[in-house]
Amino acid sequence: MKNFDHFISGRSLEIPPFLVMDVLERAMDMSACGADVIHLEVGEPDFDTPSNITEAGIRALRAGKTHYTSSTGIPEIKTAICSHYAANYGVDIDPQCVIVTSGSSPAILLALAALLDPGDEIILSDPHYACYPNFVRFLGGTPVFVNTYPEEGFQLGSQAVERAITSRTKAIMINSPSNPTGTVMAPDQMKMLADLGIPIISDEIYHGLVYEGRESTILEFTDNAFVLNGFSKLFAMTGWRLGYLISLPEFVRPIQKMSQNFFISAADFVQYAGVEALTHSSEETAKMRGVFNERRLLMLSRLREIGFEIKSAPVGAFYILADATKFSHDSYKFAFEILEDAHVGVAPGIDFGANAEGFIRFSYTNSMDNINEGLNRLERYIHRRFG
Repeated sequence: MKNFDHFISGRSLEIPPFLVMDVLERAMDMSACGADVIHLEVGEPDFDTPSNITEAGIRALRAGKTHYTSSTGIPEIKTAICSHYAANYGVDIDPQCVIVTSGSSPAILLALAALLDPGDEIILSDPHYACYPNFVRFLGGTPVFVNTYPEEGFQLGSQAVERAITSRTKAIMINSPSNPTGTVMAPDQMKMLADLGIPIISDEIYHGLVYEGRESTILEFTDNAFVLNGFSKLFAMTGWRLGYLISLPEFVRPIQKMSQNFFISAADFVQYAGVEALTHSSEETAKMRGVFNERRLLMLSRLREIGFEIKSAPVGAFYILADATKFSHDSYKFAFEILEDAHVGVAPGIDFGANAEGFIRFSYTNSMDNINEGLNRLERYIHRRFG
């Protein structure tokens, strides 16, 4: 049989795996063989999409909304996005600066592709969402990491960021509320970062999922920014694949051209479901947020009882990044030991950066019963293994 290995591109060979998916896929294999696995590793809401959103999508399908749209999105959803940001944050956005995408991942790709030439740099926090540096490297850029620490609430300090800026720096990328830490950036920290004069890429996908205080959009502090957002988390619409990018005006046409070439457009009927989500779903999202908060408080208490250290309690998103160095300094190995022995899926901290090694990320996107059972299994495993 002919060997075609030498035809595979270097960039596809070199991209690291998403380790959370490694855990999930092993858990799925175990389930297929009859194991009962509790999933605390994946960041996917366990709720069904609110029925009014689903019905809006069905109505759009029946109305024949099954065709290409403008590569930047239908006018109705662009207007709804602008109204949403005006109502929640008091900022004015030109609908022409909104580019609707098939999920927030294409929005990340488009924003970075519009900024990066080979060798250019993007400043990222460490810990960070696992895929950010992979996007940057895939596009020929260089991720530059700035450590954040649990005793400081994983806040990204402006002085440390300023020291990391070079002549090749194209943007500072932030994520608040954050995956994996659940941190919500303080407004003064966001303003200080904005005042550095470097474009900010603000991933706001977890906006609306804050349990103490409130979140801010970077657009409250600067116009020199790109905003990434979507519908997967707040509206439980992961499978609908709908996101958006709010761009600086000068970048709209380059981003539009890339969207035309690479994606054509987001699905027609899905965009109409997105309009419904933004305009008539606040009651449903409030209920989901309340349930997430109950789970957060339970998980924080139980993890501390089991022996994990959490110096700064998360107040947003649906993750807890817990210090597990009392048990192991190899989070990848430890996560798979927990999976194989306790049948509980968790995410290894190393997936989120070198500064998260020794930590384990727990997701509370599962039912209270399953969270309780998963933590009971984890506690029994810890007692067996470490006494």
